[in-house]
Amino acid sequence: MYAHLLIATDGSELAGKAVEHGLELARRTGARVTVLTVSEPVVLGTDDAFNLGVLGNLDSELQAARERAAQELFAPLSERASAAGVPLETRHVVDRHAADAIVEEAEKSGCDLVVMASHGRRGLRRLLLGSQTSEVLGRSQVPVLVIR
Repeated sequence: MYAHLLIATDGSELAGKAVEHGLELARRTGARVTVLTVSEPVVLGTDDAFNLGVLGNLDSELQAARERAAQELFAPLSERASAAGVPLETRHVVDRHAADAIVEEAEKSGCDLVVMASHGRRGLRRLLLGSQTSEVLGRSQVPVLVIR
């Protein structure tokens, strides 16, 4: 039925439910999994009146911190997948909007199902179907399983 699942996660509790569901689905169907997390762009001002040019070091520290956070997110997922006998790859996409990265990665990797949470860490939008989820549902050529 499924050969390759893309599971999107932002590390939130609800995204964790989507990860668990996706890993179990992969275990039952014999599918391999790619787990994707996205670090969205950080917008810094372009006006250097406040000497913002010194932010170069901050940018490299931010990039390193985002990479560490992604690896910390992936480590337990890799262990769970291994214990379940599910082949797992991880992807950390930087400086992209989540929906763009999810749609592109699913198509580029030849996934036949995207598994994601109904919403993530997005303030008041958490109350409704998340904007990223809505965008993926509207744009993806790959079927999307939304976990609540």
